[in-house]
Amino acid sequence: MNAKKYSFITIFTYGLVLFSPVIFLQVFRANPSQIIQLTTLTYFLGAALMIFYRYKSQLFGIESQQKKVLIAILIGIIGIPASLLLQMLILQIEQRFLGQSATSQNTQNIVDLIMNNMVFIFATTLAGPIMEEFVFRRAIFGSLEKRFGFLIPALLSSLLFAFAHNDGHYLLYAGLGFLFCGMYRYSGRIWTSMITHVGMNLLVILTQLAVHSDKLIQH
Repeated sequence: MNAKKYSFITIFTYGLVLFSPVIFLQVFRANPSQIIQLTTLTYFLGAALMIFYRYKSQLFGIESQQKKVLIAILIGIIGIPASLLLQMLILQIEQRFLGQSATSQNTQNIVDLIMNNMVFIFATTLAGPIMEEFVFRRAIFGSLEKRFGFLIPALLSSLLFAFAHNDGHYLLYAGLGFLFCGMYRYSGRIWTSMITHVGMNLLVILTQLAVHSDKLIQH
C-alpha cells in the first residue's frame, strides 16, 4: 500500500469512527449507555484496522532509520512525564497571557462519559490515542515529512490535532502534537509517540476521575 492510499484510508476510517455515535443514535435508536458501549467497540475496531493498514503500507522515509526497539520504548516512557510537564507549562502560558481557563472541556466531557459508563475509559486511554497517532503523526506528518522536511508537516499535523479536539486549548494540543511529531521523527517508530500519548491520557483521566471520585461513587 503506497503512502497516498494509506493516508486516505487511515483518515477515512478515523472519520467513520468519529461519526459512529450519530449512526448509532439516528439509525439504530440506541440509548446513551448503548451508544457509549458501541462507540467503545468502534474505537477498538478502528484502532485494529489502523494497525492492519500500518503493516500493509510501505515504510515512510521518516522510518528508514529506526532506533532499536528497547530505546524507542524507553523514549516513549520518558515522554510521558515530559508531556505532562509540557501541558503544565502551556496551561500557565494560556492562563497568564491568553486569559484561558485551565479546565479542558474536552477532558471534562470524556470524564462525564466515563462516569456514566466505565467501559469508555478504554476508548479514551488506549484506542483513541492509537488512532490519533496513526492519523495525525503517521498519515499526515509521516507521509509529508520526506517531501517537505520536519517543520511544515509537523505544524500542519499539530494544528489539525488541536482543531480536532476543539475545546479552545489550541496552543496546548498543538504543542503536544509537535512533541509527538518530534518523538516519531527521532525514533523512526510511531509506537514511541503512541506510548507517550497512551500513558499521558491514562494519567490525566485517572487524575480527573480521582478528583471526581465522589460523583463516580454515586454512579
